[in-house]
Amino acid sequence: MLKHSLLILCLSSLGACSNITYYSQAIGGQLDIFRRSQPIERVLADSATPALLKRQLTDILKIRAFASEVLYLPDNGSYTSYADLERPFVVWSVFATPTFSFKPKQWCFFIVGCVSYRGYFAETSAQTLAEELRAQNYDVYVAGIPAYSTVGWFDDPVLNTMLGWAQPQIAGLIFHELAHQQLYIKDDTAFNEAFAMTVEYVGVERWLAQFGIPEDIVRYQQSRLRQAEFVKLVLAARNRLQQIYLQNLPQKKMPAAKTAAFDTLQAQYRQLKNRWNGFAGYDGWFAKDLNNAKLLSVVTYQDYVPAFRALLDQLGGDLPAFYQAVAQLGELPIKERHVQLRERGR
Repeated sequence: MLKHSLLILCLSSLGACSNITYYSQAIGGQLDIFRRSQPIERVLADSATPALLKRQLTDILKIRAFASEVLYLPDNGSYTSYADLERPFVVWSVFATPTFSFKPKQWCFFIVGCVSYRGYFAETSAQTLAEELRAQNYDVYVAGIPAYSTVGWFDDPVLNTMLGWAQPQIAGLIFHELAHQQLYIKDDTAFNEAFAMTVEYVGVERWLAQFGIPEDIVRYQQSRLRQAEFVKLVLAARNRLQQIYLQNLPQKKMPAAKTAAFDTLQAQYRQLKNRWNGFAGYDGWFAKDLNNAKLLSVVTYQDYVPAFRALLDQLGGDLPAFYQAVAQLGELPIKERHVQLRERGR
């Protein structure tokens, strides 16, 4: 079976057979997840299961039912099993851009098409690729990822990597990944991720409205406000840098202009922290590897969220109608699709 899967990947992926090692680790990593997975009901019945994990998994079963019954997301076996991977992230994704551009480097894969990142089940492998890309003068960012979707090809389990957050954030992760199963358009990472982020935000809002206690609602609202301000800061920095890159400055002046733009971003973040009364939740993000690729990792997920939110509002919050309208957008040529999203998001 493994050899057959590998053969399909080689025949169906761009350049796949020149990098058998990558596809072998991808298949091996997925098989390891399958091997570790067991039904949540079995985990709950096990007397050795810690009480905290039992509470979290019990809540997740309710979240899973809510996803299908209220958010109209796929009703399947995903997130009804649990796997402990014994590591902090399920995959590490590598983002890369040219030094003076936000055009992402893309990798193309069987099933999902071309995406603006490359994921590895081992951090060392992701860092090895990152060093190779840096040597080619790319801006590079490596991000640990707590969850991912097989876009409906398999039943995705709940992972230990998802459980370090508060309940609303865990619910958001599940809604986000199920949204990828609801709709996935090949070769358009920004479209797919912004759609899933929109479903995540709306889903958590509706979950909290029905089940949230006041303290959880306040904490989540504060978190979302800070996140919105952070995203606004990053998008503004991206826009400033794009203008610099489009000016075609003399090659010797470009690095200094780029550095000045990132210095401005750091200064603006310090001002933002002051308004947050010293909240330091984004300090780690700003501490290292601040470059085009790191900004891209935020932009990819957030750029079109306002457009999707506007579309949902126009449809009166009707999620099935929203899914249908987004699917129709996904049938358009990619350039026309993005033009419509930019116009709607203004």
